[in-house]
Amino acid sequence: TSLSLHPVITPELMQGRVHLKCTYSPPPSKPALQYVGLWSRLSSPGKREKIHQETTLESFSYIVMDSTNLRLGDTVSCTVTAFARATPEQHWLPEESKGFYAGIKFLPESLQIAEDGKEHVLTVVSTVPIACPGQADSCKITLQLSTEDLGSSFAGFPDIVLSACQVELEPAPCSEGSCAAAMVMVTAVTDFAQDGDRVSHLRAEPVGRGDLLWSTYTPKDVKVTVRDLPTGNCYSFTDPHIITFDGWGRYDNYKIGTFLLCRSVSRVFEVHVRQWDCGGHRAATACNCGVAAQ
Repeated sequence: TSLSLHPVITPELMQGRVHLKCTYSPPPSKPALQYVGLWSRLSSPGKREKIHQETTLESFSYIVMDSTNLRLGDTVSCTVTAFARATPEQHWLPEESKGFYAGIKFLPESLQIAEDGKEHVLTVVSTVPIACPGQADSCKITLQLSTEDLGSSFAGFPDIVLSACQVELEPAPCSEGSCAAAMVMVTAVTDFAQDGDRVSHLRAEPVGRGDLLWSTYTPKDVKVTVRDLPTGNCYSFTDPHIITFDGWGRYDNYKIGTFLLCRSVSRVFEVHVRQWDCGGHRAATACNCGVAAQ
């Protein structure tokens, strides 16, 4: 049978090093118990690798993140098997904790946004404490942020933009799976092109850290899908005829001179056109001969 030990993994900072603690709740009716704590990590999908095992009288077990057997980016689990000291050959059923991801997480893990100018909050979370031996006054993790556009037909023009090029994670008491957190805003670029839905990746890389635990670690990218939206078009053509963005307004302007064709009421944007005589001998006709956009 099972003892309902309910093992749970929590992170702790001990003597300047990051540890994971597996805690379980022994039943009070069975005081003379011992426990076998087995630590394992997910080495590949569906496969686990044993990294540590110990037999203890305590209702907890520790493992240190040494960047060799246990690294940032690993998903770790703890399996506890109890047995009575008087009958060590008889074990209760082993009980396994939920997987604990040790490293940097983005919330949400992926984004689906549209070319509508709206900002979307992306939270960067460290699930483990940040250790800075000898650097108590400036203890933090700096993450350099970058984006990569996959399959964009506009070379050099990003599909997404960020509110910051880097974020800083400063230590905080670990609570509800977070030991440090920061936010960055993500916005889809309105490119006025019918280029279909696009996929971009947001990448974060720790910089300026000399310790082995962080310097060899790169968090998992965030997938950002940008939904393409149709864009309005306005026209000024021939002598000149003007059609507005909604397609309903149609005007003629046969005059010669420089005119304000379009101005935004919500941002600094306007277009000027210059019209010059291009008509015949019978009637004066104006044509576009220059354009300037701010």
